[in-house]
Amino acid sequence: MLALGLSLWATNVLVAQSPDGAISPRLLQELRKAEPSSATEQALRNAIALQGMKDFFVNPQRPRTIEDRFSIEVKSSGITNQEQSGRCWLFTGLNVLRAQLMSREQSGTFFFSQNYSFFWDQLEKANLFLEGIIDTRQAEITDKKVEWLFKNPISDGGQFTGISDNLIKYGVVPADVMPETASSNDTRLMGKMIARTLRQAGMQIRKASASGESLAQLRARKEVCLKQIYRILSLNLGVPPTSFIYTLRDAKGKVISTDTYTPQSFYKRFVGVDMRDQFVMLMNDPSRPYHKVYEIDFDRHAYDGKNWTYVNLPMDEIKQMAIASLKDNTMMYYSCDVGRELDRTKGIAALDNYDYASLLGYPFDMTKAERIQTFDSGSTHAMTLKAVDIDPKTQKPTKWKVENSWGETTGVKGHIIMTDAWFDAYTFRLVVNKKYATDKVLELLKAKPIQLPAWDPMFTPDAP
Repeated sequence: MLALGLSLWATNVLVAQSPDGAISPRLLQELRKAEPSSATEQALRNAIALQGMKDFFVNPQRPRTIEDRFSIEVKSSGITNQEQSGRCWLFTGLNVLRAQLMSREQSGTFFFSQNYSFFWDQLEKANLFLEGIIDTRQAEITDKKVEWLFKNPISDGGQFTGISDNLIKYGVVPADVMPETASSNDTRLMGKMIARTLRQAGMQIRKASASGESLAQLRARKEVCLKQIYRILSLNLGVPPTSFIYTLRDAKGKVISTDTYTPQSFYKRFVGVDMRDQFVMLMNDPSRPYHKVYEIDFDRHAYDGKNWTYVNLPMDEIKQMAIASLKDNTMMYYSCDVGRELDRTKGIAALDNYDYASLLGYPFDMTKAERIQTFDSGSTHAMTLKAVDIDPKTQKPTKWKVENSWGETTGVKGHIIMTDAWFDAYTFRLVVNKKYATDKVLELLKAKPIQLPAWDPMFTPDAP
């Protein structure tokens, strides 16, 4: 009787609270028809309850292997590992440069210090946040930009402009001059402490501004906070060197050169280019008009840095420039939605890796534009594009290969191989040297960029 009474009460409540659009008793009865009822479905439910859905999505007809042979491949040596951090963008940018160094200098395997560059990246981002708080000090706390700043005071993710701004200003050092630490390999706790410090300082600056403090006084408060951040970074990452002695060797260990460097002189000697002017970022965002130049407001790694600016293009035009770069033995900064349809163990990214429809009863068939507009997909990870395989009959690409930063034991000896169809579906950003850009792209770069807000869906930094 008690159970019957509760059931009648629940039904009455549903009836009383069922305006148009609500889940009514009638709709609830219809929904219950979706409950697993057959013996097969009951067995399936039991299995999923014990081990989850993941293994049931695996397509038994998926490509188990893809031949690791490419008609065009840039040779490289050594695989990096970002460990438990979102520094893929930094590893990718420095991997592009190290490949060029090894080729140009005929050296053995060489690595730049990600830890050194990360130190300055975090300090610059902290200053960027605090200056953003100062710039918006008269806006309400509920203002969209103020809200965005406090939600995103700092992160270890980023994109290519962070590479160019950082290296031009601070230079670079070899990996063994400033090696990785526990906190660079796992940035989570340090990041939380820096974020809390920045949010607290941000509120203090807003209160001080409201009480009438001058801009000079607010900047003095900012400097106090930056000293706190610098100390946190020094404790966790080490103190960046101002000079060092370094010996570069060839593949057999023979000395190529030995000299004393500053980070800036090492950059000039072994990188030697103005990265801001040399490269262009290409984007495939079908949710917006193609052949337009866009700029993301406040999307930079330093207050005096350059906002992320890109040219939006169809995939076939992006591929044309990618192939031109690879043919000239030049790898590229590349980013995509890496987790989608990826067999991480095998290192294969293919659209037929998983079969969702057989289990769920319906396919996921949104277009790329719709996935972007609904926040279902976006760039999540940066890697180094190093190879493409061209079909000799059609002269069209069939697969691509990237050097990853998840260690050499993952994927195809530290690499991921992507089918061309997957490349179309989940590629977002590619950075190419302007000498491989088409005349059309170079002409587009002369136009004034269309500015997008910092919270735009395509802002998402590359950080898995």
